[in-house]
Amino acid sequence: MSITKLSSSGFTGGKSKAISTAFGGGGLEAFEVSYLVIGGGGSGGSSGNTNNAAAGGGAGGYRNNYASETSGNSSSTENNMFLEKSVNYTVTIGAGGSGGYTDTLPSVRDGNDSYFSSIISLGGGGAGALTSAGWRPRDLVEKGAGGGTAEGGGRTLGKLTQGGDGGTGATDAGGGGGGASGDGSNASSGVAGNGANGLSSSITGSAVTRAGGGGGGGNPTSGTGGTGGGANGRIGTTGYSGTANTGSGGGGVFIGGTGSTDGGNGGSGVVIIRYATASGTISIGAGLTSSTTTDGDDTVVTFTAGTDTISFS
Repeated sequence: MSITKLSSSGFTGGKSKAISTAFGGGGLEAFEVSYLVIGGGGSGGSSGNTNNAAAGGGAGGYRNNYASETSGNSSSTENNMFLEKSVNYTVTIGAGGSGGYTDTLPSVRDGNDSYFSSIISLGGGGAGALTSAGWRPRDLVEKGAGGGTAEGGGRTLGKLTQGGDGGTGATDAGGGGGGASGDGSNASSGVAGNGANGLSSSITGSAVTRAGGGGGGGNPTSGTGGTGGGANGRIGTTGYSGTANTGSGGGGVFIGGTGSTDGGNGGSGVVIIRYATASGTISIGAGLTSSTTTDGDDTVVTFTAGTDTISFS
């Protein structure tokens, strides 16, 4: 057994399921917890101008340390985590970015971060689009996974170990949003980019794919959303939303007529933890919405909304 870090937010390192005499003394009781933490997805873009395309939103950051599974941007599994009993740990579920047409502020488009103890999964990047003042200045903004760009100018970049970059746009076509597996697809003239696929995890006992990027809006061809809940792009009406509690990106919209319409909302994030049932009993604050199941000798808790603390006894 080895411990590579000890802090108020828990241990990381080692493989042991419980530690009762670490550092040569009693009184310290800790146990291993696996996690999957996904930020809220970014919204799809929608132009405030007619006959212009907008891109797909990026998925929320994807961080996973369960059973050697792949983490965000197809990176290696994260380090083991150990928690102590009788300590409060914060859990926050990031909301998805709110869809709208892009004359509003760019920050409204981004998804919100999700938290579990010291683990932070960034919200996905909102998509680029044309505004009344020109192209949105989104380049080099780092989020969980990046939102795509429209016909030119701003996309967002994915955090290296959380999600991929957004795809670039072209004439009448927006790029696809980045996902947990990697980068969104680039558009070509009239053909929007597809959202990047999400990643699968069996932390709950069943394989589920989450955190797909949103498809771009295009004329004549809109992009498809990535696997795991990414929304498809579309033409001329309110965009499709990413699936709730997957952190997936919203779909972009091509405005083919007069007026404006909203891009699709990003899907809300999720926090899932798994630990040996014999390790202890969890207490969950009232501000969190959650469900608890068992899988073999383990307890699995899925948090789907809110913010509060949890502790173990």
